[in-house]
Amino acid sequence: HVADRARQSGAAEVVIATDHADIVRAAEAHGCTAMMTRSDHASGTDRIAEVAAAKRLADDAIVVNVQGDEPLIPPELISGVARQLATHADAAIATACCPLSDAAQMSNPNVVKVVRDKTGYALYFSRAPIPFARDAFANGITTMPSGLPAFRHIGIYAYRARFLSEYARLAPAAIEQAEALEQLRALWHGYRISVMVTEKAPHAGVDTPADLELVRKLINPG
Repeated sequence: HVADRARQSGAAEVVIATDHADIVRAAEAHGCTAMMTRSDHASGTDRIAEVAAAKRLADDAIVVNVQGDEPLIPPELISGVARQLATHADAAIATACCPLSDAAQMSNPNVVKVVRDKTGYALYFSRAPIPFARDAFANGITTMPSGLPAFRHIGIYAYRARFLSEYARLAPAAIEQAEALEQLRALWHGYRISVMVTEKAPHAGVDTPADLELVRKLINPG
């Protein structure tokens, strides 16, 4: 389903990158292209970098990293981040976010937040509540103040192949390791990340058996 959504985005090529032979067999059984990669990659970006190098992509080729557990990801979100990168020549990465208005999500460390500058470039990503409304949150995060520019990060990335080769050689950053957010490695080393805003977050991915059952019902409601 994820590969089908990626194909619907208009991508020139869709490759499933994995370190598991069962995934390769399943992909090929469904007519998808799959590539075995090393099992010691620290992040999805490192895995994508291996594929880009093996395929000898042109430096300016745009590669979108779509998580394999997102069967309901909108194809227009995939093409959107690719366009975002194509139209922002000074960005090394493009990604996406959506408005965040729920206090529970704001305080949830599993919901990643992003703060952008006035031109839409990322200032920081965090599992902590950012921006922190000092007065409104003084006694805990129970309601969201009006006008707070809070955004939930959506974990999809577009890169140029040239940057992927550079990323694979960058030393991990302390903030990346502390927050467990790979995009912070790029920010730490001075690369810019352009963040597009979409009004609606994609459906949650599949992380548990319960998630899987829910997605199955959404795909096949009968």
